[in-house]
Amino acid sequence: MGNVVLDSVVKIYDKKRVIDEVSFEVKDKEFVVLVGASGCGKSTILRMIAGLENITSGEISIDGKVVNDVSPKDRDIAFVFQSYALYPHMNVKENISFGLKMRGEKKDVIEQKVKEACEILDLTEYIDRYPRELSGGQRQRVALGRAIVRNPKVFLMDEPLSNLDAKLRVQMRSEIKKLHKKFNATFIYVTHDQTEALTMGDRICVLDGGKIQQFDTPENVYNTPANTFVAGFIGSLPMNFFDGVLMGKENVILGVRPDKMTCGKDIKFSAKVDTVELLGSEKIVYFSYEGKKCCAKVSPDYECGENINIGISLDNIHYFDKTTGDRM
Repeated sequence: MGNVVLDSVVKIYDKKRVIDEVSFEVKDKEFVVLVGASGCGKSTILRMIAGLENITSGEISIDGKVVNDVSPKDRDIAFVFQSYALYPHMNVKENISFGLKMRGEKKDVIEQKVKEACEILDLTEYIDRYPRELSGGQRQRVALGRAIVRNPKVFLMDEPLSNLDAKLRVQMRSEIKKLHKKFNATFIYVTHDQTEALTMGDRICVLDGGKIQQFDTPENVYNTPANTFVAGFIGSLPMNFFDGVLMGKENVILGVRPDKMTCGKDIKFSAKVDTVELLGSEKIVYFSYEGKKCCAKVSPDYECGENINIGISLDNIHYFDKTTGDRM
C-alpha cells in the first residue's frame, strides 16, 4: 500500500514557520497535486516526504509506517527532479540503470528493467546517447525512466515539466498520466501551474503561506473554492472580485469567473475597456470597474468598442466573507 499521511507537520527555517501544521492523506494509487505560488511550501513538503528535508515536528507515514527518522533510500519512493539531475558522462542506459546497480541488482534484472522502461518511454533508439545529445523532453523521459525501474510505492515529482516549452508540457502531462495508470502507484506531483493541477490530479492540495487552503477534487476546487485565495489562484484567468452587500446589511465579496461575466440578466453594468486579447477560439476583454481590474472571456465574434456591457446571473456569483475571505 502506497498511502502517505502527514500529521501536523511543521517546518521552521530561521525561526519562521514555512510549513504550518500541515495534515493530509494521499490514498494508495492516488494522483495528488500540490499547487501554489513560489514560496508557498509545496516543494518543501515533497522533500520532507522524500526524507531530503528534516521536519521540525509532526509525523510523516508511508504505508502505515512513521518515516521521520528513515533515510530516503529506505522509504520506497522515487524522486523526479525539476532539473532532471542526469549524469552528463553517462548515456541513457547508464543513467536509468545507475540506481539499480547501486542497490546491487543482478545484471540480467537490470537489463530487463531498463529495456522495459525504454520501450514504455519511447527511448529505445536513444539508449546509447548522452544527455547533451537529447532534447528537453527526452531528458525528462530519462529521468522518469530512472524512477520507473525502481518500481516504488510512491512517485514524487517536483515541477518536472517547468523547463519544457508549452507544447511539450501538454504532451508530457498526458504521458505522466498514462504512466500513473500503467504502474498503479501513488503519485505526488508539485507544480505552480494551476492548469497542470486541474488536468492531472485526482485531488488537488492548494497551498499558500505554508498552509493548506483547500484539498479537494479539481471540480470542487474550481466550482466551489474555499476562499478568495483559491478562487483567485485556480483557473486559467483569475476570478473577478467586487464589493457587495448581502440581504441589505452584511458586507461581502462577490466573485465571478471571467467566462460568466456576460452570462445573465440579473445584474447589468457597462465598463470601460482597457485592452482586448484574441486567443483564437476566445477573446479576453480587460476592463476597469469601480477601481478594480477585471476581465471577461467571450466568444471571438463578440463586439466591444470603448465599453463592454456586462450581464451576470445570480447563479454564477460566489460569496465570500469580507473579513476572513472564506466562502459563505
